[in-house]
Amino acid sequence: MKALRVLLTGLSVLLPAMAAAQDFPSKPIRLIVPFPPGGPNDIIARLVGQRMSEMTKQPVLIDNRGGQAGVLGTDAIAKAAPDGYTIGIVSASSLVINPTLEKVPYDVAKDFAPVTLVTTVPEMLVVASNVPAGDMKELIALAKAQPGKLNFASAGVGGLPHLAGELLKLTASIDIVHVPYRGAAPAINDLLGQQVQMAFLDLPVLLPHIKAGTLRPIALGAPKRASTSPDVPTTAEVGMPDLLIENWYGMLAPGGTPEPIITTLNRLTNEAMNDPQVKQRLADQGLTVAGNTPAQFRDYIGTETQKWARVIKAAGLTMGK
Repeated sequence: MKALRVLLTGLSVLLPAMAAAQDFPSKPIRLIVPFPPGGPNDIIARLVGQRMSEMTKQPVLIDNRGGQAGVLGTDAIAKAAPDGYTIGIVSASSLVINPTLEKVPYDVAKDFAPVTLVTTVPEMLVVASNVPAGDMKELIALAKAQPGKLNFASAGVGGLPHLAGELLKLTASIDIVHVPYRGAAPAINDLLGQQVQMAFLDLPVLLPHIKAGTLRPIALGAPKRASTSPDVPTTAEVGMPDLLIENWYGMLAPGGTPEPIITTLNRLTNEAMNDPQVKQRLADQGLTVAGNTPAQFRDYIGTETQKWARVIKAAGLTMGK
């Protein structure tokens, strides 16, 4: 009898979840983007979300929640109802970097249900148009001639562009000052306005300005050149093989979301981002479509956490955790 009661209890939990998954989605989905509009996270979410909406015949509503290098928006995902109707596409910064640097209001291992890795994208080092440096050698020489005078922008304290700048400082033995912003878009605005001198940022948001000649590319933090910027050398080609900086974006649901719904979300997301038109539009932005299972994405998050923890330790960064 005891075994029967346990079985019936299990079924009472499982059957409603399975029924909900069969009907999912039956209403609009809110897709949280933890950064302001215009950045790479926003671009990815809008392309993938639009295709998911077309596939499911349900609206996918983009909800931009910028602040604290993605932490505020990511926390909103963690605190949402675990029913699959609030999800998010987040970057490495809020999942593996900020939790290593500081105390955040969520537990990455417990408060999220990984859905899939969506895209990867290299970071590119660019300088403002008034910086008298055309390549990495000239930029380093300029920084060494003016220690503490040049600065670099980032999309927020503790984000991957911040760590990229810190790695540049370590690798080149230069003294440049960090200037954090609330996302990539406002950082670029001040680069264009010559308020800051340089930045490592995701390739997609930089491409229009590079093509327009309003920002000058220095190097790409990737193993090979990008097809969208074939004339820009990699960091390895300019003598800095350890300066490899690749960002990534993945889809999450709140922890406790039923497994059948996570399975459905994984299928919908992978189908959406592998749609030929979506895939090409992402590629045109310098993004590489990834895609994996929820379990594989969870393991990926763990591996990335360990990698960036080593970088943070080497850079001597602390934020009062």
